[in-house]
Amino acid sequence: MFLPQRRTGAFTGEQMKEYFKAVCIGGGCGASQVMAGLKAYTKQITGIIAVTDSGRSTGKIRIAMNVPAPGDIRNALVTLSDGDPVFKQLFQHRFSSEKLHELDGMAFGNLFLAALTQMTGSFELAVKEATRLLQLTGRVLPVTLYSTHLCAELVDGTVVQEEFNVRALNKPPIKRVFLQHPDIEVYRDCVDALKEADLITIGPGSLYTTVIACLLVKGVAKAIKESRAVRVYVCNTTTQPGQTDGLSLSQHVSEVLNYLGSSAIDYALINSGSPSEELRRKYAEDRVYLLEPHPQEVQRIQDMGIAPVLADFVDATAGKRTLWEKQDSVRHVPERVAAELVKLIQVTER
Repeated sequence: MFLPQRRTGAFTGEQMKEYFKAVCIGGGCGASQVMAGLKAYTKQITGIIAVTDSGRSTGKIRIAMNVPAPGDIRNALVTLSDGDPVFKQLFQHRFSSEKLHELDGMAFGNLFLAALTQMTGSFELAVKEATRLLQLTGRVLPVTLYSTHLCAELVDGTVVQEEFNVRALNKPPIKRVFLQHPDIEVYRDCVDALKEADLITIGPGSLYTTVIACLLVKGVAKAIKESRAVRVYVCNTTTQPGQTDGLSLSQHVSEVLNYLGSSAIDYALINSGSPSEELRRKYAEDRVYLLEPHPQEVQRIQDMGIAPVLADFVDATAGKRTLWEKQDSVRHVPERVAAELVKLIQVTER
């Protein structure tokens, strides 16, 4: 396996905690797994988070206030928070109401961010205030400050708009995705973070609606390609119904490169572990299938100029979750992912 000639891992343990800068790109669940693991190694973590979600709770807030989607931002803030545990739980609490439909399923943290946006006059300041109140290790940045929607052209030529419809089940496969407002620009602080990073991770998470949704924002792909950081795509463990039905492991990587550009990823972290047969069967009932790292698939990834790194990342102790209007997938163990990422930093030469 070749080693990309990029930054060096010249950090001692203490230096890493204070100076090692990691940037994690994606959604509030996938990227948050990586950030949760990296907290043991560094205080300098930046989450660059997608803001095109249009699902249940987030969708209501977006309609009411015309703001970027707060849901994934909320999850990432809680992940990096070192604040009061009750406040963190409150941020994730969902209201249950049979009498007021608009409130049913609403995440308190989404309302909180919406209220802060009204009080401060901007989504940017709202996230900064939430960062202070939740006492974050690191920071969370929206990939853009503009409110836009993700759209997709399907293989039959149909165009669907809004993230909820892009990931909908029982539709033709996705041919390509794009933003409703293709010229919106990346939040300036994200570009600075990418320039200064020692490590950039992309994913895991919903391939089109979180990972690629971030890469579509003008300026993101360019900043990643120009960064001297070690750049790692953390591959998903499974397919996702409505988005990646039938896509192989190497096709996931290829799709990311289609939007990011060649020579923009150094390593791909690939899961080689497997949950129990019983759990695999339960996931298969929802058409969620493990992405198998067959030798041919690994070779195809290497042929793309990316160094494959295989390890068992599967959280075998976790059961299947019931999510709000989304399908669950096999989760990564954050500590294992972070340990492999730190190894890559230590072996990659400047």
